[in-house]
Amino acid sequence: MAINKESASYTFAFATALVVVVGTTLALLSMGLRDRQDQNEVVKKKMDILKAMLTQAEGEKISRKNADAEFNKYIDLNDAIVLNSKGEKIDGDAFKVDIRKEIRDKKLPENKRNYPLFIGKKDGKTLYIAPLVGNGLWGPIWGNICIGEDKKTIIGASFAHKGETPGLGAEITQQFFIDRWIGETISDDSGSFAKFEIVKDGSGPTKQQKVDGITGGTITSKGVEEMTNRCMEVYVSYFKSKN
Repeated sequence: MAINKESASYTFAFATALVVVVGTTLALLSMGLRDRQDQNEVVKKKMDILKAMLTQAEGEKISRKNADAEFNKYIDLNDAIVLNSKGEKIDGDAFKVDIRKEIRDKKLPENKRNYPLFIGKKDGKTLYIAPLVGNGLWGPIWGNICIGEDKKTIIGASFAHKGETPGLGAEITQQFFIDRWIGETISDDSGSFAKFEIVKDGSGPTKQQKVDGITGGTITSKGVEEMTNRCMEVYVSYFKSKN
């Protein structure tokens, strides 16, 4: 019997078959590329951590090709630790803690979240790299703050985002914004957490715990403020317990 290619039933059957074939092909491709995607995420994570502890010139030399070797040069994952929301050390693999995934999980209460802390060595000094995660205007933002050997002074940082506005909120990734954090302190003289404020009155360079925000990127700047205060309070609690 001849097939009527002009019939509605033929069109529907053909479309259904096409969807099945294309969907199956894409699913197989996704499964086949999963390992590569996971490895790319690992490399990107290492690059973000490194850029927080290195100078701008040093950070620009980090690429996907040399990220693993450079990471191992400065950071020993055996020294990394996991903290609970009280700043207490708990068991766990710090590198496998996905704080971005945890903050997106609305069912996970704050007191159940984990906080990784990476410990690096550079120029004979011990440095502490604390990951942060929060929300910007259009999606998640995240970063790393590098604390000096005194467990108090910020000596470096790196910030990233998923979809902030170019020329506005997306400027949190730029060196001029990162430089505004260097020299700030995360605790007061007693070792207690010192809350940060992102300001737009130009007072950032003259007052501790105040950082000038991004012009036109107020919501993103406030997102950085919120994630810094929420996450750094945990890390400061840990540092204080060690002093």
